[in-house]
Amino acid sequence: MRIWLDGALRDADDAKVSVLDRGLTVGEGVFETLKTEHGTPFALTRHLERLTRSARGLGLPDPDLDEVRRGCAAVLEAHPVPLGRLRITYTGGPAPLGPGRAGTGPTLSVALGPAAPRPDTTAVITVPWVRNERSPLAGLKATSYAENLVALARAQREGASEALFANTVGQLCEGTGSNVFVVLDGELHTPPVASGCLPGVTRALAVEWTGARESDLPFDVLERAEEVFLTSTLRDVQAVHRVDGRTLAGAPGPVTAEAVRVFRERSAADVDP
Repeated sequence: MRIWLDGALRDADDAKVSVLDRGLTVGEGVFETLKTEHGTPFALTRHLERLTRSARGLGLPDPDLDEVRRGCAAVLEAHPVPLGRLRITYTGGPAPLGPGRAGTGPTLSVALGPAAPRPDTTAVITVPWVRNERSPLAGLKATSYAENLVALARAQREGASEALFANTVGQLCEGTGSNVFVVLDGELHTPPVASGCLPGVTRALAVEWTGARESDLPFDVLERAEEVFLTSTLRDVQAVHRVDGRTLAGAPGPVTAEAVRVFRERSAADVDP
């Protein structure tokens, strides 16, 4: 494997980051994951815009987007895979131990690995932990991911692929790495960004292309929704056939199936919408 690290393509064994990098010592970093098909990333511009917003939210300098694009192109050329997971990571860089930021500058890496096609439907669980919609990290795609990993491990133990969170006021928020949509009385809804959810790139496109409403939704809406689906970079639009112990018969339902069709057609027609 070849990895782009700080301006150069390197062998994986030579792509080393300092143990004093703030991404490691204090979790100061942001990232983006993109789907690639036959060497072409999807929605690269939107992902880079969010990378910049996330970096600013942590107080990091704006990433050099020209360098990020060079890194993406280099690893895609070095690793031709039919379906890939492209990972851009941007951290605070090496610095002395402690809270201060005096250091040599940020670290940028880009890596690519193969991805497997996702199943048409999946199971999810709800978890008792909440997202803090008033957190300074709300809406940022930060590398501080331990909370998600704990929730995702519980989901996997219960035969599910995703865990869904409420926020501090009991509203439906998001998954560990996905946004959630529900169908109520035949109408499609998703939580607004103000709920504390990540402003997902796939979420934004799904809202734009399907006309879904952004609505404050109680967490228990999952107990009565006619249909549920998830969106994320590697899921695209994925129907949910089970929430906790509740089975959603016939998933994907008609609204979800239409969302899948529309997303597939629109994304195929424009790889950088």
